[in-house]
Amino acid sequence: MKEKTELIVTGMHCAACSSRVEKVLKKIPGVEDAVVNLSLGRAVVLSQEKLTIDNLIGSIEKIGFGATPYIAKPFGDIEAGLQLEEEHSYRRDVIIGLALSIPMMIGMIGGGFHISWLMGLHNPYLQAFLATIVQFGVGWRFYKEAWGAFKGGGMDMSTLVVLGTTAAYGFSWYQLLLNSGHQVYFETSAFLISFILLGKYLETRAKGRTSEAIRSLMALRPDTAKRVVNGIEQEVPVDYLEVGHIVRVRPGERIPTDGKIILGQGSVDESMMTGESLPIEKAIGNQVVGGTISLTGSMDLEVTKVGGDTVLARIIRTVEDAQTHKAPIQRLADQISSIFVPTVLAISGVTFLGWYFWGNPGDLESALIHSVAVLVIACPCALGLATPTSIMVGTGRGAELGVLFRGGGQLETLHRATVLVLDKTGTLTEGKLKVSELLGSDEEKILTFAAALEIRSEHPIGKAIVAEAAERKYKLPVAETIEVIPGKGIQGVIEGQIYYAGTSKFLSDMGIDLAQWIAEGEKMASRGSSLIYFGSNSKFIGLIGVADQVRKESKEVVAQLESQGIEVWMLTGDHKGTAEAIAEQIGILHVVAQVLPEEKSAKIAEIQKTGKIVAMVGDGINDAPALTQADVGIAMGSGTDVAMATADVTLMGGDLRHLVTAFDLSKATIKNIKQNLFWAFIFNLIGIPAAALGYLTPILAGAAMAMSSVTVVTNALRLKGFQSKK
Repeated sequence: MKEKTELIVTGMHCAACSSRVEKVLKKIPGVEDAVVNLSLGRAVVLSQEKLTIDNLIGSIEKIGFGATPYIAKPFGDIEAGLQLEEEHSYRRDVIIGLALSIPMMIGMIGGGFHISWLMGLHNPYLQAFLATIVQFGVGWRFYKEAWGAFKGGGMDMSTLVVLGTTAAYGFSWYQLLLNSGHQVYFETSAFLISFILLGKYLETRAKGRTSEAIRSLMALRPDTAKRVVNGIEQEVPVDYLEVGHIVRVRPGERIPTDGKIILGQGSVDESMMTGESLPIEKAIGNQVVGGTISLTGSMDLEVTKVGGDTVLARIIRTVEDAQTHKAPIQRLADQISSIFVPTVLAISGVTFLGWYFWGNPGDLESALIHSVAVLVIACPCALGLATPTSIMVGTGRGAELGVLFRGGGQLETLHRATVLVLDKTGTLTEGKLKVSELLGSDEEKILTFAAALEIRSEHPIGKAIVAEAAERKYKLPVAETIEVIPGKGIQGVIEGQIYYAGTSKFLSDMGIDLAQWIAEGEKMASRGSSLIYFGSNSKFIGLIGVADQVRKESKEVVAQLESQGIEVWMLTGDHKGTAEAIAEQIGILHVVAQVLPEEKSAKIAEIQKTGKIVAMVGDGINDAPALTQADVGIAMGSGTDVAMATADVTLMGGDLRHLVTAFDLSKATIKNIKQNLFWAFIFNLIGIPAAALGYLTPILAGAAMAMSSVTVVTNALRLKGFQSKK
């Protein structure tokens, strides 16, 4: 198990920044991998052994960035405070910068039009004074960042800003002191810094909105709970609750934590978990989830999970992890960003030489202005933000709709899936099995003895057999030395004899002749029943048919996915006849039945060898190997914890329609990323040549550069309004 260390990194502004932090972290002894998310401002470091946090922070600080340990709190939001602090810092500097720059621009206009009462503001010494405050006051942050980049052996956005504005500022002093103040550009350097700061401020505000999904999830948990002690209610902070405590929830109140109803009943709004607005009826013995809302009825709950173990806390952590991980599509942006700044510097140099020797020969002023415009327009902020902001908003929106993505990579892979493999029981069906048919001379013995073997079973079929025996009020004998054979059945000793319950193959392997009963079993299977053969001492005793209800949405979901060109398979350990009957009812053409858990993963591997990308949906422990083998493993939220822990995507609440949402959201997010990358690339492809050819002034270039980042983030925010076509 790899150790994971998380840090909050401050001072990053572009893809070059995050790339430089990644490189320095990867060089530290013991570090196996490091991923830095620019939008979140978070670094995730993987290692075999626990690393010294001070060493990691020190390495980051040496290259000019700040770092603090990330402390995972189930319902805390460290980034929110830091983001707000950064936003206020930018807002302060923008106000100062514009307050000093605008009079300079007014003076320039007044001087150009010879407006006497504005001429005073055009005084070059006054402009030099105001520009100096902007350049080395609010603009000092860029110098610090550029120096940090230089010490780290790299260059970033701040390098371009510093070189561009310093060139304009320095040239203005040259004109003022050595050339009688002819054509100074103090307002250019001041306005450039102010515009860039304004762009960073707007970008920071927009980035803050990308984490709203997490903050809205955090807000679902109430601060206090009504704990019941000896029949008396006590209002206590939720953090004080422990497993086993009793809490009371009245209509209209949020359930404070996960628990089991021990008194009362009512309906609960679980839309925050499932994405569905219909209330769920709850009674004694039912589980409830913290953060959901009690609509009707008063209920007393026994606390079953607290803090980071609750469903809500796990959802929040899953979304955070998803937002931290990079999607493969981001590698393109990272690779380009690593060579972008040096390339821009080269282009700026060529622009200077081109204008000085050929454009306007000998005109230092013109050459300098055009080369500065190139430096300013090319800042790679938009490129660095293109992917992570879309991933953040997309995964956050997924959580709101009941779809949890484990990472950006899974979100990207899902949209490329060409084959969808579905388990049957609990996935395509409700998983609420009921004994439908019995074949044998002594129904009571068949049911009671089979139920005795299955009494402790968690398998839906076993539970159905036990429930039927209980409903008929049969008294169960005692079974001993019970052994479960995965994918085959169960055996145990009852009244001194070994009994077997399971598949036909299992009983045949135990020496029981089923020849005359197979045909009857096929008939039962054709009616949609799962078969449990029962026998002992080489003798067939009976056959139990257990039927499951197909989820009402299964047929619709399969049809929608196939209409998108996705090939749908059913993969089940159930009897072939039963599987085919269910498949026909739903509209699935590809069926593989009577497979063991390890055979499921082998079948998926076989499909993958044909070059197809496979997504697998399952809900049980037996599905875990297949979920791991698939390119994307998808677990039903109503299934086992093992399945959900193994899966890349979890469909909360067990509604199969969330599967369509997952596919649609994956496609929408990747489309959004491609749009962002397109605009980021096209901006530079058009902007850099335009600046080099003299069509953009440095001020216009600065304004355009600032707005490019805002445009990318704003486009990503459109995903907040995503709605599935289901």
